Amino acid sequence: TAVGFGMDPDLQIDIITELDLVNTTLGVTQVSGLHNASKAFLFQDTEREIHAAPHVSEKLIQLFRNKSEFTFLATLQQKASTSGVILSIRELEHSYFELESSGLRDEIRYHYRFNGKTRTEVFPYRLADGQWHKIAVSLSASHLLLHVDCNRIYERVIDPPETNLTPESNLWLGQRNRKHGFFKGIIQDVKIIFIPNGYITQCPNLNRTCPTCSDFLSLVQGIMDLQELLAKMTAKLNYAERRLSQLEDCHCEKTCQVNGLIYRDKDSWVEDDHCRNCTCKSGVVECRRMSCPPLECPPDALPVHVESQCCKVCRAKCIYGGKVLAEGQRVLTKSCRECRNGVLVKVAETCPPLNCSEKDHVLPENQCCSVCRGHNFCAEGHRCGENSECKNWNTKATCECKNGYLSVQGDSAYCEDIDECAAKMHYCHANTVCVNLPGSYRCDCVTGYVRVDDFSCT
Repeated sequence: TAVGFGMDPDLQIDIITELDLVNTTLGVTQVSGLHNASKAFLFQDTEREIHAAPHVSEKLIQLFRNKSEFTFLATLQQKASTSGVILSIRELEHSYFELESSGLRDEIRYHYRFNGKTRTEVFPYRLADGQWHKIAVSLSASHLLLHVDCNRIYERVIDPPETNLTPESNLWLGQRNRKHGFFKGIIQDVKIIFIPNGYITQCPNLNRTCPTCSDFLSLVQGIMDLQELLAKMTAKLNYAERRLSQLEDCHCEKTCQVNGLIYRDKDSWVEDDHCRNCTCKSGVVECRRMSCPPLECPPDALPVHVESQCCKVCRAKCIYGGKVLAEGQRVLTKSCRECRNGVLVKVAETCPPLNCSEKDHVLPENQCCSVCRGHNFCAEGHRCGENSECKNWNTKATCECKNGYLSVQGDSAYCEDIDECAAKMHYCHANTVCVNLPGSYRCDCVTGYVRVDDFSCT
């Protein structure tokens, strides 16, 4: 019948065949079944142990794993007024699936486990009457159907049974264990089928009137997920609308945080380190180098840097032995003298000891104390702008503009970007457009052209 329904044989287990009852003699005798050509087995003596071998138990455990739908089928003739277990899948004292027929109370009992606890469903029905009956118990998630002789006897919702059997689980037929629950009567065609509405394989004339609970499982889960998503989106939308209504009464601005200080939008400040004027614009800091006015000093003065000022100022110069000294510069005569306000003033200064031989002593420009050859003048705090670099020479340090930058008013301490595109100092070929960058430039392809290299397109 199962093959006629096109059922996968890997989704069922034939208990009679797997237990090899044909070769079992103790307590079981082969007799004629419900139909003349069918095999059945008489369970009579209490001295018997009809249970599955380890490889059969393993097969059963694999079939039950993560299954939410299965059907137990059997055809039997129970001796009148007796009680016994038709089939039991258990581990020690815990039943995962057990079907019991009580002729004393005229009940069919289904024992199972839910969340580690034993559950029992009782169905009032007289099965132990000495007559042949077909019985089918179908589980679909939490939905249970009991068919007897192809009639739907009971249908109810139960706690969903556990189907992930432990490795120690075993199957018993016609008894609960070695000592209890002995069934007295004839049993045949015992199967467990892992498909929806498996009772149809026993009663093919029954119509499948309704889909099973598991048929709805994925659909119901999908609806629940959509409802949850809708609730979250609705909450977010309500929150956004509430915030939007509050914003209508507010003036919002983005601030700028620089070196631990917070500036409001359109605030301006001076960066002394780089001599730049900076402004906060919508949360973004924009800085420009301070532009110094052209400085034209009188003949008796020279432009010099003054502490805490970005632009040079004119200071009186000094002349000694034909050498012109600017403010702050020194000359070594019999003693050390420094140019201050156009006058050479004697400086009382003790030179530090040097850790090099006398032949490696070097006198820096406009200083009085010698240093060792290779001295790092830049490390003394020589001031260069952000677009220039300090370079050490033998007797002094100078500022040099970085590549792509040009000195401002001839002073390499402060440099500005060269617009290579405007000055035509680029190598962009035909079919490209020159784009100026800080300290550099790039060649973009004209629309409709593709790049060949960094400077040409085709």
